Amino acid sequence: MQQQLSNININSSLRARVVGCVRSEQTREVLYELSLSTEFYECETLAELNEYLLNQSLLSLPEVLLLEVDEQGECFKLIEKLRANIMLKGLIIVLLSDTPNAAWRTRAMQLKVHDYYEAPYPVNDIYERLNFLIKFKLIRPSLKELANEEVIKTFKLPVGKRIFDIVFASAMLLALSPLLLLVALLIRLESKGPIIYKSKRVGAGFKIFDFYKFRSMYPDADKRLAELQALNQYTADGAPSTFVKFKNDPRITRIGRFIRKTSIDELPQILNILKGDMCVVGNRPLPFYEAEMLTSDEWTWRFLAPAGLTGLWQISRRGREEMSERERKKLDNFYAKKYCMKFDLKILLRTLPAALQKSDV
Repeated sequence: MQQQLSNININSSLRARVVGCVRSEQTREVLYELSLSTEFYECETLAELNEYLLNQSLLSLPEVLLLEVDEQGECFKLIEKLRANIMLKGLIIVLLSDTPNAAWRTRAMQLKVHDYYEAPYPVNDIYERLNFLIKFKLIRPSLKELANEEVIKTFKLPVGKRIFDIVFASAMLLALSPLLLLVALLIRLESKGPIIYKSKRVGAGFKIFDFYKFRSMYPDADKRLAELQALNQYTADGAPSTFVKFKNDPRITRIGRFIRKTSIDELPQILNILKGDMCVVGNRPLPFYEAEMLTSDEWTWRFLAPAGLTGLWQISRRGREEMSERERKKLDNFYAKKYCMKFDLKILLRTLPAALQKSDV
């Protein structure tokens, strides 16, 4: 039976419909403490929740589902059904688990749930996360829509920085051409597949572009990402992380490990610089799944700086095995607020020594 628990406004400009299906006292307390929506429903069973959702129109669908993970994994089966339904696949789904379980967390990531929390539940963090997702309407995130926001209008690349980028990148391309050709040959000899790895990235002002690197992994390596989440360097205390990086990644080829350690895999980004997608110095352009999780008010500063081949984070932390996600975010924001030609030159001069540090990350 559906029970309307409360009619609570998050604030004067934000309203949300939330549906929960939980059993334990811990997870039930989360529902009350969040106080998220104007329409809040609780379904006693997953079957009732499924029936409830199927009976909704497009206008009456909830924005958020809060589900407790069950021992039988029935919640995962329900999520699979929702993801296969064209009308329901965009719902914000947050899972709560009273018991730490790496297999459940991995399964949640494979199903691309928006968040997965384990007890004791950080209610303030959950509230902030859901508040941001609803506010930016990231039920099925669209960075093309975000690109129309004020942040892209605010960012403007200084003319002097652009001139420096063109001159510097052109000189690099000319000087490094023999090395680029040799690396391309070695990649082709070791494994089948394209020499250049191309992926969509998000840079300054949420600009989306094709990002180039020498391929350092075996073909189809991205398909194993969810399976390897337990090795994620940025994961702390079993919680899902915005950033993704692995120590001694088994997906990497032999030549790939060398070009990564020496940062040679980054050299094709010279083309990105010449095209105007990136600068020589800046914040790292992010994959979609990372950028979509960094659009809260606290972290949008990093998108007001240019995307770069090297940057403050790389020279500050390269070679260090442990680095928290929050540390990286703070470095990105710091650069966005402080960048100038003098600062860029300091970073550039420290890039080579940092790249030569021993690192398998």
